[in-house]
Amino acid sequence: MSNRFNKAALLAGTVMAGAMMTAPVHAQVVDDNDLTDQEVALQAAPDERIEDNFIVVTGSRIQRSTTATAAPIAVVNDEEFKLSGTVNVENVINTLPQVVPGTTAFSNNPGNGTATLNLRGLGTNRNLVLVNGRRWMFFDTTQVVDLNTIPSFLIDSVDVVTGGASAVYGSDAIAGVTNFRLRNIEGVELGGQYSLTEEGDGARYEVHGAIGTSFDDGRGSATVFAEYYSRDPIFQGQRGFSNFALGGETSGAPLQQFGSSTLPSGVIRYFGDGDTTGTEFDANGAVVFDVPGDFRQRRGDLYNYAPANYLLIPQERYLMGGYADYEFSDGHEFYTEVTFVNNRVATELAATPVTGDFIVDLATVRPFLSAADFAQLQQLEATESTGAGDGQVELFLQRRTVETGSRNSLDERNAFRVLGGARGAINDYLNYDAYYMYARTRNANVQEGNISRSAFQAGLDGTPGATPINIFGPGTLTQPQLDAISILAQNGDISTLEVANAAISGTAGDFGIGTAEAIGFAVGVEYRRVASQFIPDTALSSGDVIGFNAGDATEGSYDVREVFGEINVPIEFGSARIDITGAARYSDYSLEAVGDAFTYAGGIEFAPIPDVTFRAQYQRAIRAPNIGELFAGQAIGFPAATDPCASAAFIAANPGARELCIATGVPAGSVGDSSIQLNTQIPALFGGNPDLQEETSDSFTAGVVLQPRFIPGLIVTADYFDIEVEDAISPIGLGTAFDLCFAQIQDINDPICQAFVGIRNGIGAITTANPPLVSTANIATLGTSGVDLEVSYTTAVPFSLLTDTGEQDLNLSFLGTWTESSFFEPIAGQGDVIECAGRFGTVNCGNPTPEYKWTSRASFIDGPLTTSVRWRHLSSVQDDNDDVDFAEFNGSEEIDSYDLIDLSFAFDVTEQFSIAMGVNNLFDTLPDTPIFNAAGEVINDTNSLLLGDNQEQANTYAGVYDVLGRDFFVSAAFKF
Repeated sequence: MSNRFNKAALLAGTVMAGAMMTAPVHAQVVDDNDLTDQEVALQAAPDERIEDNFIVVTGSRIQRSTTATAAPIAVVNDEEFKLSGTVNVENVINTLPQVVPGTTAFSNNPGNGTATLNLRGLGTNRNLVLVNGRRWMFFDTTQVVDLNTIPSFLIDSVDVVTGGASAVYGSDAIAGVTNFRLRNIEGVELGGQYSLTEEGDGARYEVHGAIGTSFDDGRGSATVFAEYYSRDPIFQGQRGFSNFALGGETSGAPLQQFGSSTLPSGVIRYFGDGDTTGTEFDANGAVVFDVPGDFRQRRGDLYNYAPANYLLIPQERYLMGGYADYEFSDGHEFYTEVTFVNNRVATELAATPVTGDFIVDLATVRPFLSAADFAQLQQLEATESTGAGDGQVELFLQRRTVETGSRNSLDERNAFRVLGGARGAINDYLNYDAYYMYARTRNANVQEGNISRSAFQAGLDGTPGATPINIFGPGTLTQPQLDAISILAQNGDISTLEVANAAISGTAGDFGIGTAEAIGFAVGVEYRRVASQFIPDTALSSGDVIGFNAGDATEGSYDVREVFGEINVPIEFGSARIDITGAARYSDYSLEAVGDAFTYAGGIEFAPIPDVTFRAQYQRAIRAPNIGELFAGQAIGFPAATDPCASAAFIAANPGARELCIATGVPAGSVGDSSIQLNTQIPALFGGNPDLQEETSDSFTAGVVLQPRFIPGLIVTADYFDIEVEDAISPIGLGTAFDLCFAQIQDINDPICQAFVGIRNGIGAITTANPPLVSTANIATLGTSGVDLEVSYTTAVPFSLLTDTGEQDLNLSFLGTWTESSFFEPIAGQGDVIECAGRFGTVNCGNPTPEYKWTSRASFIDGPLTTSVRWRHLSSVQDDNDDVDFAEFNGSEEIDSYDLIDLSFAFDVTEQFSIAMGVNNLFDTLPDTPIFNAAGEVINDTNSLLLGDNQEQANTYAGVYDVLGRDFFVSAAFKF
């Protein structure tokens, strides 16, 4: 074997070109009957992946002569990005059936301005993201990669490996590995793209340029690149299906225009023991202001917060970098990579809802109230059993401060990554590769529209020097009053990653078994250090901010030292081939609770004939806890959850729950009354745990690859996967705590139930965050299993308009997954196993996990013209809350199956100039369902993709179901 390095292959890094490759759109039809097995493998792989007839496959560090692997690997080629009109990586990755969308461009609430990858639905922190086979930079204390930082226009392919890969890559590769391979540039490339919805909004445009050249008689090469991307926002009010928050309970008409109980005009509730006789508080304890200073009895008034929320969040990105190599000695070279990203993304919510118990000084608010209303408050104050005559009354206030405008949170992330290394040949059989990488991300988060709780209170209770505030009516807050209670809040995040890696790979001389090539191996060492901190300002850390979630500072770091090794034993006798692979890694963590860990993997491929390959692999993988899970300061959140004490169905289904609700502070007459908890987002406290241990997973895959020579161009793969994670790190979430306490434990003295004592107000509503439960712990078990099926077929069609041959190529591809199980056991051995395959919901499962998901494409290549149609499908899903029938209670119990058709064209005008255009969601399929007004009249009617209280946001799951509608794009690329 030659020692000369193919620079293009090495610079591309770890790559994959295997049997599970999605068929390239421009692939040519070749009669495989006349080729050897090795020639077939090399034909399937792009030239830059080959080094003297050997390649490196994602999931391994060993060069080998075949493209098949024991682990299932799906590959998305660069043509898919071009034909789908994609600029951001997330838009293609989330269409893969192996992926459940994480945060996306539609993640406004919840959302953090990033795009993340959730492989197999096991969590965004349980898959490893690589670029050119090496770790990429992460963006905060969760150590998750923001896909916005990867330059999509440079992507050559994306390899998705199923199953744990910690033995090869280390921690985090539990669900699998996603490797983004960037391509080399020769000459000059310029390009851009513009996208616009049919409604004329949501404009997105991108421009990029790259220059690549060689120097010093070919001993060195370098590529530099830059990109600018901009995306305009779309508000929920700009679409009919999201213009109103849906919900509301009514028999036979589950979805109505709904909203929040916190009104811009102000709501006052009284829970004291004063005499309410003859007052507007007498009926239901609540009044609302229609006219400034003049209240009336509240009659179910709601505020429509939806229009002010983003449906598509705005983004602006600058990305630049480069990579280079130089052969400083025969067969030895230095290489380097540098990337810088500036990414600005905003989220926007309706104006701040101020809620809670406040002390009101009657003399202070007297100028803002009518005489009659002021007299009613005086009556309450004078007749209370305690505090009568002190001139103050405690009221539960709800006031949405629309005068401040919407709440806006702007994240500006600056990230850079630098890498330098050397590689070369030791002798005829051994090569070395060593590098050091450093990455740092800094985020500045600025929040506008917040209210200071202390200043708000001071404006009501007569605090000397404070500005009295008039909250009693719509539009009553003056500018001086707003200045007194408004507060600008800021957060900061700093995250760093360091990796030092050195490996030796090669063969055991020329020794092989049978006619196979020599046994291959790789051994090496790696050092990693991760560090991150979250820095809130004083207002946020003190909890004084109303509007966005507060939280304490977080800071921590740890490192790990590792030794790893791999072996590949190929065996060939005649036409039969067997490949036996093994990998192991020993890790020593500086975290005392983790200590040392051992991961390993073993696989086998058996090809009795060249047409058929059977394969199987077992892997033990780990995930070390991240900085946030270990060291997060106590923070308040507002998770969506259903209070069991406000659900008559739950109380009926769980004997003993009623008494427990009363014991936690719900009045006996209010148990099961949905009106005690009108808001579905309930305050809760969360925090880190420095005693966390590592998660462990066992994954098993088995499948078959069919490449029948009697059907040239056909590749079929089918693989079964089973992944189970034990000691999974999880907070005892609010929904889980509700279920454990009120359905299973049912003991007021248990610590979990004690967390719900003392946090309810007079009517039983939860208005104060619970004490931290058991914080974060290794308590859960989760897993998934199913079957991946991929089919690709390339053939000739005897018809052509643009070529002299009279033929054009037809490429067909199908990639689908049947999810047999996707389960979660919140506390292993102590709770119910929650099955999420075919389900969705805000209680347990989150984003829909359809049992069947596929994406398929048919492309016709007629000379310079490519015409392509893509079909995306999701099967129907059911709500995950078995205690509530959303078909009868403010929601939808089922989301129907879902199909999208996309159409695109690509045309090579010249060898240097090409254009592409198309329309995604060709038939304008949008979330829409019958919506009823207060009179019970249908406002609109189509399909059932909309939800009520069991929605994520925008009345649906906006990251899963298309909310833009018919969307057009056009792009152009120049090469010189």
